Amino acid sequence: MSVNTKFKSFPHGVHPPEAKTETSAMPIRRFPFAPVMIIPLSQHAGKPAKPIVKEGQEVARGQKIAEPDGFMSVAMHAPASGTIKRINWAPASNGKMVMSIYLQPFPASGQDVAEGTPCDWKTATPSEILNAIQDAGIVGLGGAAFPTHVKLKIPEGKSADTVIINGIECEPFLTTDHRVMLEQTDDIFMGIRYLMKVTGVQKCIIGIESNKLDAAERLRNAIPADLAGNTTVEVLTVKYPQGAEKMLIKALLNREVPSGGLPVDVQAVVINVATTAEIGRLLPHGRGIQERVITITGPGITKKGNYLIPIGTPLRYALEQAGVKADVSRVFLGGPMMGQSVSSLDIPITKGTSGVVAFTEAETASTQQKVFPCIKCAYCVDACPIFLNPSRLGMLAKNGDYEKMMEEYHLFDCFECGSCSYVCPSHIPLVQYFRIAKGVLREKKAS
Repeated sequence: MSVNTKFKSFPHGVHPPEAKTETSAMPIRRFPFAPVMIIPLSQHAGKPAKPIVKEGQEVARGQKIAEPDGFMSVAMHAPASGTIKRINWAPASNGKMVMSIYLQPFPASGQDVAEGTPCDWKTATPSEILNAIQDAGIVGLGGAAFPTHVKLKIPEGKSADTVIINGIECEPFLTTDHRVMLEQTDDIFMGIRYLMKVTGVQKCIIGIESNKLDAAERLRNAIPADLAGNTTVEVLTVKYPQGAEKMLIKALLNREVPSGGLPVDVQAVVINVATTAEIGRLLPHGRGIQERVITITGPGITKKGNYLIPIGTPLRYALEQAGVKADVSRVFLGGPMMGQSVSSLDIPITKGTSGVVAFTEAETASTQQKVFPCIKCAYCVDACPIFLNPSRLGMLAKNGDYEKMMEEYHLFDCFECGSCSYVCPSHIPLVQYFRIAKGVLREKKAS
């Protein structure tokens, strides 16, 4: 991995191997429709959407099939023209069953999407833009799937002065955002116009790591005249987890989001670059999200690449299209640092799926190492980007002292980047310990 200290960055962090070169130069290619598509009503943070179609009903590609159920919810749209076969439970990537719409595409379903009611950034009010984003079903495409209109709603009594477009993509293997920056440049700048109008912010920074200099150059050269005075492209050092909001704000603005706080607490709004492109692509046409760009790669894939895949495509079908080796033993949704290892291939691609990485038995075996006791080397302390003490937290977790982890060691400031586990010479699965502790504490609070 190239490390260039002349660029901005944040303290601590790690440098896992990038593994991006096999797909970074591969243009985005479109996927065919699967025989049956599964659209979960809950594929975003917040309340599931409400279905507005019935079993047996025929729908057109792009047609709204579910309405938001409250402010913390977004709409869903048909990824293909076809027939609603059923509305029933389906497995999700987290192992839970979620209510979903099963859609059987027509054999001759095309890629055309009808025009909706456009939202013009020049004439629309901030409130109208927020409504249009919610109606388009837009969520954070970096993987968090947080409803974008909620993120853009500046709380009363607070203000922002900078919009940061997150083009970091620091997870190994993934090149989705890289290709979006190279191929959807105009959409990104159109999206920035909407973002600046809705937040009232006059300054925009596009942050890109130095392993994507071609994207930085392309965006710099393409800044439109009306944005040239207030939009800049900043190149940052390659380091993980630079794509985390708090780390990116620290690197670009030298501001620290307080414990338990949000970016707006330091007058910043951070939006993923692919999300920005979707806003710019969809809102002028009044359309909703039916598909997204996904990197499918890893040692277990034979046709690695960046694909435009309809939402609801079953993972098993996606892997068949991309080609898998016979000895594939582990598949991740997202990158290997923060992604989820899936237990079933019968789950669908959702709006929050930024990548699919498959490993063979050989790679999986090489990562399964014996766990030894903590030797107090403090490598994890040096790696933690938010200055926690993962070693101490790990020992408390092993003893089940979850309350102390929360109250004295700021457990909930951990955003589970996995840097501590990555550097631990004893191979202690620290981040997994922390996830368990958080789950127990959340259940306790809920009861």
